Amino acid sequence: MFWKQLGAALIFFTIFATSCVAESPLPVESAPQIFADVPHAIDPEARYLFYLHGAIIEREGVRPTHPKFGVYEYQEILEAFANRGFAVVSEARPSGTNGMAYSQTVADQVRALIQAGVPPDHITVVGFSKGGGIAITTSSILSEPGLNFVFMGACGPWLDKRPELVPHGRTLALREKSDDLVGSCEGLFARAKGDGEREEIVIDAGGGHGAFYRPRPEWVDPVVAWAMTSGS
Repeated sequence: MFWKQLGAALIFFTIFATSCVAESPLPVESAPQIFADVPHAIDPEARYLFYLHGAIIEREGVRPTHPKFGVYEYQEILEAFANRGFAVVSEARPSGTNGMAYSQTVADQVRALIQAGVPPDHITVVGFSKGGGIAITTSSILSEPGLNFVFMGACGPWLDKRPELVPHGRTLALREKSDDLVGSCEGLFARAKGDGEREEIVIDAGGGHGAFYRPRPEWVDPVVAWAMTSGS
């Protein structure tokens, strides 16, 4: 008798538990999408954002501390973009990476997305400092007017030695007002001779070059807006 009663109780509990799950499913939050390379399964409906970090990460690892600018919160930056709905592609580059060669790598990654059916205006390449130089070179290599680019704290005298670099696509330049290491991207933009949409924003968040070391809304919000505007 005991075992029959126990069996009946277990059947009742199973039916009750199943009905509760069916009527009141628990919300499931999808994990942020962050990849070191273009994923094998490419979603043509997704918006992809490449983040190219500064040189200090090549030298000191993924959470370096600069004596003047503080901690570079690389992972927090990636998560900030992933939490805004982007599939983020970002690799911690090895020490001494050749910027020109790496620009070709990024260009190949972008081409892979386009060939898989991702519209160019759903792809944004964001670069800061050395990563910004790589983004500029990638833009010149691809010559794709539909892509989005963001150059942060990137323009300076080094561009005078690279007159062959001509930006293409929708391009946003960001720099911090107190940053004395970089200058305006107006000279770079002039090389494109009016081809494509371009805008430069000077933020006033303080911290010099280190203003871009952490995911501050002063620069994250303009980047997100730029990446989301086209194709919407």
